[in-house]
Amino acid sequence: MSILEGKTAIVTGAASGIGYAIASALGKHGMKVVVADLSQEAAEEACSELRKTDVNCMALTLDVTDEAQWQTAVTEVKQKYQKIHMLVNNAGVGTSPCSIEDDHIKNWKWAFNVNVFGIFCGTQAVVPTIKSQKEGGWIINVASMAGMGGVIYGGAYTASKNAVVAMSESWAQELMPQGIGVSVLCPAFVKTQISRAERNKPEEFKTDSTMSEQQIAQAKLLMKAVDEGIEPEIVGERVIEAITNREFYIFTHPAFREDIAGRGKAIDKAFSVAEKSPVVGHLKDLKPNGFAI
Repeated sequence: MSILEGKTAIVTGAASGIGYAIASALGKHGMKVVVADLSQEAAEEACSELRKTDVNCMALTLDVTDEAQWQTAVTEVKQKYQKIHMLVNNAGVGTSPCSIEDDHIKNWKWAFNVNVFGIFCGTQAVVPTIKSQKEGGWIINVASMAGMGGVIYGGAYTASKNAVVAMSESWAQELMPQGIGVSVLCPAFVKTQISRAERNKPEEFKTDSTMSEQQIAQAKLLMKAVDEGIEPEIVGERVIEAITNREFYIFTHPAFREDIAGRGKAIDKAFSVAEKSPVVGHLKDLKPNGFAI
């Protein structure tokens, strides 16, 4: 019997793309799935499709950046399914490529509002319920391969996804004693609508800035890479595999291994330089007792 059998999961942004694929995979492994999405109509349609494969699910309208909506969502899920065992913080947005000079603070506020604060709001709302059940559980945060480094002209997006990775690393240590596993999913290019996310951008975050020819070229390159990416269903099954194996970092594109390893090597080299530095080298053994990162 699957470790997921009979348990309940909330998946945000679950009406399409990676969110739907994860919801489908969880449902096929016996979980009761809450399809949470900004659009009630889309959530209902997704649930209708999932029910065709005998998935027990409910549709839920949810703006992940709204704390009050999260509290209502937790109440409604518990009324229907009594318990909550898993939260998949999948809802997120992409931003258009932009140089430092041409970028706008509104783009950053939008990216962080959804990609970071939305995950915080959801986790803060759901964790108390998982803890109170004393049965353990899972928090899965969807970041990006961009969360493992930086992407040119992608300051706001990459910063927000790096934040998701760091949040996950912090929460994994905090929640481990309660038997709550935390994982961070870092996919590269997947066939979704993420590169067209600005169609849902609220008025308060819209700007009248224009893109340079170089930025337009970068945007087209990214859209092409997404359109030629892997199918979301692969990501869904990969998540099941990772949960079963208790993986923290969940990667879907092993071809990026050398790119990410290069960053690690550069960091290690920088530490070597610091150890030999006449300014800070004498501090190489100075670290507070019991403190680790």
